Amino acid sequence: MSSDLIATDAPEEHASESQFDAKSFLNSVTELPGVYRMFDENQGLLYVGKAKNLKKRLSSYFRSTGLPVKTRVLVGRIASIEVTITNSETEALLLEQNLIKKHRPPFNVLLRDDKSYPYVYLSDHSDYPYFAFRRGLKRGKGQYFGPYPSSGAVKESLALLQKLFKVRQCDDAYFKNRSRPCLQYQIKRCSAPCVGYVTPERYQEDVRHTAMFLQGKNNEVIHELMRDMDGASQSLDFELAAELRDQISALRKVQEQQYVAGEGSDANADVVAVAMQPGGVCISVLYVRGGQVLGNKIYYPNIRLDETESELISTLITQLYLTEGATREIPQELICSHQPNDQDLLVSAFQSIANTKIEIKHKVRAQKSKWLELSLKNAEQSLQSLLNNKQNMMQRFRSLQDALELDEVPLRLECFDISHSSGEATVASCVVFDQNGPAKNEYRSYNIEGITGGDDYAAMHQALTRRFTKLKKGEGKIPDILVIDGGKGQINQALDVLRELQVTGIDVVGLAKGPERKSGFETIFLNGVDQELALDANHPGFLLLQHIRDEAHRFAVSKHRWRRGKARKRSLLEDIEGVGPKRRKALINFFGGLQEIQNASADELAKVPGISRSLADEIYANLHNI
Repeated sequence: MSSDLIATDAPEEHASESQFDAKSFLNSVTELPGVYRMFDENQGLLYVGKAKNLKKRLSSYFRSTGLPVKTRVLVGRIASIEVTITNSETEALLLEQNLIKKHRPPFNVLLRDDKSYPYVYLSDHSDYPYFAFRRGLKRGKGQYFGPYPSSGAVKESLALLQKLFKVRQCDDAYFKNRSRPCLQYQIKRCSAPCVGYVTPERYQEDVRHTAMFLQGKNNEVIHELMRDMDGASQSLDFELAAELRDQISALRKVQEQQYVAGEGSDANADVVAVAMQPGGVCISVLYVRGGQVLGNKIYYPNIRLDETESELISTLITQLYLTEGATREIPQELICSHQPNDQDLLVSAFQSIANTKIEIKHKVRAQKSKWLELSLKNAEQSLQSLLNNKQNMMQRFRSLQDALELDEVPLRLECFDISHSSGEATVASCVVFDQNGPAKNEYRSYNIEGITGGDDYAAMHQALTRRFTKLKKGEGKIPDILVIDGGKGQINQALDVLRELQVTGIDVVGLAKGPERKSGFETIFLNGVDQELALDANHPGFLLLQHIRDEAHRFAVSKHRWRRGKARKRSLLEDIEGVGPKRRKALINFFGGLQEIQNASADELAKVPGISRSLADEIYANLHNI
């Protein structure tokens, strides 16, 4: 980082402790690039941000309308702001992340990852180098392979190397004091160079092959070993040939189990994917070295403002690779699930701080798209596990009890949602949560029939009537809370159904989307449209309602798409009485397809074997809605 950073701590940029004078402060702020720090009345650091134009960026916090709720909370706590001017936006980016890492402000995204990363280390030894586990800065002379996502991944790789290549992993002190082979030789995990059972030339060849294997050059190693095996056979050294044969077989078995990019691939990439749901965010970083997936690392960032996926990826890249003291090895490529904010700025920062040019991509094909899909699946699965954690779920149920002022903790929540495409294939979903999370074996879907297409109120009324009619007959369990995804109209339908069927003891909660239709801005109605419930966006009970609402929406959409797809694949002939499989087959064989059948006259239809004149008239009338 440049030493020309200019810190400005002028007294006029601090407001009184009782109230922050934004207008006066903004009048004196520069339009240069830099970093700003927001403090509360106790001089506690709230937030650190960067800006290409400090005046424009800071002015956006104090506009009269359009601020998200979480940002308004931050602004309401500001007592003073300090700015640091930098020579460029790149310097501002680097300084911002270093300050975040040092002070960990509560309103910034925090990755909570202070660990250094593990590597496989190859020592710089003249005759018999060794492989070992190393973490942190690359201080020792030698070669480093990785980084790996965890120490377990390194240890697993080292164990595999012993089986495949029999290279030593003991330190020099132990190595020099051996007079006979150790147990590793006895179990065929080492070639015993300590007592001269292998020549330096042969051992160096094993080390070279090991390094090639760690670089992902499996096919080249196998090709060389096959050449050596043929040479040993021709020299009548059948013992060596058999040993090489077994080594090739073991390598091929490992290669089949590895997730590789394809023959000859040597891609080095980190694949970053973000999954977001109400109540949680998860970022997965998949490590690919030499075309091989080494593993992944999961982050659960602490988020207080309304960050998007693009902003989170930008923050992660900066904190992992560009902050002062960062130990992450910079790969050739960064593949992202969303385009990072300030992508050009990040590329410039890599060039500035690491003197290397990397590619940042979010649109990839072929094998790289599979890596991205794999990383995204990891993020989604990890986030789902976090949200469904029993301890977290119990906390949310108790918080919902407090928010709704219930006498007891609810045991069962049911949520209904409606899905259709312009009125086509309308489906209602019923999703069930208990204190262990989603109870998927109790999910239900309802195909809605006999209503005007697109009438969500009628669809909701029909689905709830069918659900609670069964309940009145003694089928199924009664929910403690009925959650309705919708506004006042859908809520009134739910209340009407419960009154009509005389079902009591159920609290009805409506979750209506706000004006921006963004998560976190919903209006909550309790037992009617006149009683609104105000909950903070981070309230555990509110997050539980969002979670079950999103799950109901997902389930409704999936069932609707399945029904719509089935309907579109269904032949129109299947609904005509008297036209069974044989006659449908005869019609299709005669005309060649459904479109030709629809274009045919009744006289032409009657020419088909097995189709009488009266049936031809019936088919024609059905196909043309006569």
